[in-house]
Amino acid sequence: MRRSTRRPGDEHRPRHGATGNTGVPILSGLVERDDVTVRAMVRHATGNDLRKGVQPVVADFDTPETIRRALEGVDAAYLVTPSSARAEAQQLSFVEMAAEAGVSHLVVLSQLGSREDSPVRFLRYHAAVERRVDELGLCHTFLCPNLFFQGLYAMAGLITATGRFVAPIGDARVSAIDVRDIADVAVAALLDEVAPNQTLTLTGPRAVTHAEMAQALGEGLGRDIGFDDIDPHAFAVLLEGILPPWQIEGTLEDYAHYSRGEAAAITTTVQEITGHPARDVRQFAHDCADRFRAAVPAESA
Repeated sequence: MRRSTRRPGDEHRPRHGATGNTGVPILSGLVERDDVTVRAMVRHATGNDLRKGVQPVVADFDTPETIRRALEGVDAAYLVTPSSARAEAQQLSFVEMAAEAGVSHLVVLSQLGSREDSPVRFLRYHAAVERRVDELGLCHTFLCPNLFFQGLYAMAGLITATGRFVAPIGDARVSAIDVRDIADVAVAALLDEVAPNQTLTLTGPRAVTHAEMAQALGEGLGRDIGFDDIDPHAFAVLLEGILPPWQIEGTLEDYAHYSRGEAAAITTTVQEITGHPARDVRQFAHDCADRFRAAVPAESA
């Protein structure tokens, strides 16, 4: 039976949605299969950077009628939205419409540690979305990864210019993950190769410090890369004018969460589902070195 697999939404990273960090490898994995029809939600009809064989559909999370049209005939959907003050409301609305449309399997990008009483706003909203999916009785898979290695792309310009990057995290360890591993699990879930109604905690093979990430980047780039711990207030000042106030506050909450050692758990879920071990930070640094080399140098703070 052919499946129409829709990849809706935008991811909260430098590029969004079907052309974002998880979207690109998910689409790549899906179009390699000849038993699925792949549909990707985009915000504009032109200028899309989509793989051949992917059907673009123009829709917007804040325009319900476009989402309803995008969901017509869809069997499985992958849900992720941009990082915005409306992310929770947008996802809850999408979940309701997916249930109305008869979507048989919803794969949701959530976050490790999500709970509704968390001091971290992003973890609270993910938990609220998970709860609503459960309440509606939707067949689902919740993907709960940790910090993305690809999040370092946001600092690529600074790394290029100064050979260093900063964060308020000290030597706390985080079981960060490569988005390609998230995508591999997402593809398996969308294709019903994973038992449904599970919460999958996805991590890298080990918990690493930011200093170890810097060392791995240095090895991949063939130059010295350093990491500097920074006071949360000073970090917030650096982010002013780059992120809106609510997102700066949420980012600080995230880093406080990491600093408390609440993001160091390790699982073998990636290997169990995909058959290959989760990619290590050194592999990420080696594979993605050209992305950092090509970065436009940023002015140092």
